[in-house]
Amino acid sequence: GLARNAGTHAGGVVIAPSVLTDFTPLYCEEGSTTPVTQFDKDDVEAAGLVKFDFLGLRTLTIIDWAVRDINKERARLSEAPLVMSALPMDDAATYTLLKSTRTTAVFQLESRGMKDLIRRLQPDRFGDIVALVALFRPGPLQSGMVDDFIARKHNRNDWPIDYLHPDLKAVLAPTYGVILYQEQVMQIAQVLAGYTLGGADLLRRAMGKKKAEEMAQQRSVFSDGAVARGVARALAEHIFDLMEKFAGYGFNKSHSAAYALLAYQTAYLKAHYPAEFMAAVLSADMDHTDKVVTLIDDCALIGLKVLPPDVNSSAHAFAVADASTIRYGLGAVKGIGRTAVEALVEERSAHGLYRSLEDLCHRVDLQRVNRRVLEALIRSGSCDTLGTNRGALMERLAVAMQAGEQTARTVEAGQVDFFGLEGTAARLEATAGVTQMVWSEAQRLSGERETLGLYLTGHPIARFERDLAQLVGVRIRDLSGEARPNGGDGERWSEARKVSAAGLILEIRRRGTRTSFMLDDRSGRIEVTLSEEVQLRHRDLVVKDALVLVEGNLRFDEFSDAWRIQARSLQSLAVVRERQARRLLLDWPREADRGELLAVLDATLTRWHGGECAVVVRLCAADSSALLTLGEEWKVRASSELIEQLERHFGVVRVAYGPPGSLAATPA
Repeated sequence: GLARNAGTHAGGVVIAPSVLTDFTPLYCEEGSTTPVTQFDKDDVEAAGLVKFDFLGLRTLTIIDWAVRDINKERARLSEAPLVMSALPMDDAATYTLLKSTRTTAVFQLESRGMKDLIRRLQPDRFGDIVALVALFRPGPLQSGMVDDFIARKHNRNDWPIDYLHPDLKAVLAPTYGVILYQEQVMQIAQVLAGYTLGGADLLRRAMGKKKAEEMAQQRSVFSDGAVARGVARALAEHIFDLMEKFAGYGFNKSHSAAYALLAYQTAYLKAHYPAEFMAAVLSADMDHTDKVVTLIDDCALIGLKVLPPDVNSSAHAFAVADASTIRYGLGAVKGIGRTAVEALVEERSAHGLYRSLEDLCHRVDLQRVNRRVLEALIRSGSCDTLGTNRGALMERLAVAMQAGEQTARTVEAGQVDFFGLEGTAARLEATAGVTQMVWSEAQRLSGERETLGLYLTGHPIARFERDLAQLVGVRIRDLSGEARPNGGDGERWSEARKVSAAGLILEIRRRGTRTSFMLDDRSGRIEVTLSEEVQLRHRDLVVKDALVLVEGNLRFDEFSDAWRIQARSLQSLAVVRERQARRLLLDWPREADRGELLAVLDATLTRWHGGECAVVVRLCAADSSALLTLGEEWKVRASSELIEQLERHFGVVRVAYGPPGSLAATPA
C-alpha cells in the first residue's frame, strides 16, 4: 500500500491562492528542478486545490505558421491582416467544406470514422461541430445517442424531439433533446430540482463514478426538489434515470467547444487559404512519411499542385509557390537532415543558384552535405534543375565530389594549386556531358519512392496505361464515379455486379480476419475488400506498391457512402499482360543502321523467346508502309522487361491482346 515512486501527470498543474506548502507537502526528484505534490490527485482535490491539465497542441503551431504566410501576402497586397479570433462563425464556404467531408488535416475531424459521422450529420452551425467532438466516442456511438441526435437534427418524422419537461427546452434544445454534455446534467438538476451549481457538480461526479450509496441519496434529493417545484414524482424519477444513463456518456462541453473552435479555424483556413494551410500542415508532419503521402494526395483532391523538391528553390519546410502550388521541403526527403539543408540554403542565399552538380559540390561543405545526402537529393529529383538525367548525375557524382574536396583542401591550406585545378577543370569538362547511364521510368520512380515515400512525378501504372482499356475495359474513375443507387430499404450494401479493375495497391488495412486496400490507377481510387479465404489464396500479391488486376463484385456501401469491390481473385498485372498479349507492334526507325538494329532485335527477342506473342514490325517509306510479321520461332513472352528494352530502340511498343488474328485491335 506504499507509493513505489513519484509519478507525475504529463500536463498537470496545481495552482494555490498562497504558498503551495500551505496546502500540500512538496517533493522534488534528484536531478530535477520541478517540484511535485506529495498528495495524489484525489488528496489534492480533498485539500481544496484545483488541478489544471495543460495540453500542447501542434495544431496551434500549424495555425500560427499558416496565418504568418497569409498575412505576409496580405501585407504585400495592402490588405488588412487575418485575425483568427475575429473569424465569422457562419462562413458558408467552411460549412460546405465540412459537409463534403474534405476534412483531412482539419483538427479532430480527419479520421475515417469522423468523416462518416460528418457525412450523416451535415453540420451547418458551430453547435453541430461542438456536438461532433462529443459524439465521436465509443460510448455515444454504441449507445444509440448518435443515431438519435442525427435523426432529430434532420427532423425525421419517426424520431420526434422530446424535451422531457417544458422547463428543460432551453437546456436541451441545442442538442435536439439529447443529454449530450455533462453541463446539461448539471443544468437539469438546477432547473428542475433547485440544485445549486456546486451541488449539481457533486451530482454529476456521483453519476460518473456510479457510487450506489451516493446515487440513492442523490435520487431522493432530486425527486424531492423536483416535486417541490411541481413536477410529478414519477416523471422526476424517470428524468433522473435518463440523466444517470447518459451521464456515463456525457462529455465536458467546455472541452468540446474549445476543440470545435480549433476545428472550425482549421476548416476555415483550408476553405479560404488552402495553399498556406496545407504547406503548414505538411511542414508540421514532414518527419512522418506516411502522413505526408496522405496530405499530398489530399492536395491533389482540392486542386493544389505539389512541386518536387529542388536545391535551387526549396527551403527546409514546405512553402507556398503561389495560390495553387506548394513547393516540397528538402527537410522531408529521407536521408537529408536539417544541417545539410541549412548548408545548401545558406550557400544558395549568399552566392546564388547552383549551376551544375559540380558547382554545388564546389560550393557546399561536403562534411555537412555528404555523399549519402547528395545521392538522396539526386534520387528524389531535387537536382533535376542541374540535369534532368538522374542516372547521369549519379554517374558524375564521384568525380564532382572529388573535385569539390580537392578545392576545399586547397582553400583550407591557403594555396593555389594551378596544376591540380587545371586537372580538375579538365575532368569536370569531360564528365559534364556524360549521359550513358539513363535510368528507366521504374528506376526513377523507385528512387522517388525510397526518398520521398511516394511517386511524385509519375506513377508505376503508367507503363500499363495504354493497355488497361484492353485488359480491364474500365478505369477506376468510372467505377467510383457511378451514380449512387436508389436504396431506401435500410440495407447497407447495394446489389452487386461483377467488375475488373487494375491499379497500384496503396495502404493495406487488416481488421481481424478481413483485409482491405486502396487500389489506385491514377484516374481514381477505390477500396477493395478481401475475405479471409481470398487473402490467404493471394497473400503474395497483397503487398504495398504491387500492380494487380482485381476481379470481384462492385457494391455501394451505404455506411461509408462509397463504392467498393469485394474481391474474388487477384492477379499480377505484369503476369496478365504477359499471358494475354498476342502481338507486339514495333515501328522501324527510318534513319537507323539496319545491321546494328537487327543485331539488337535478335539479341533482345532471343532472351524472351518461347512464348505465345508474335512480333510485328511496321516498315515505313516516304509514300508507303508495310507490316512484317516475324516467324513462329520469334514468338516471345511479353514481359515488362522485354517491352521496356524494345522501347529504348523502337519507341512506343503497341500491344494487342486476345486470340491470334487481325491487328485491328492494335492502336495505330
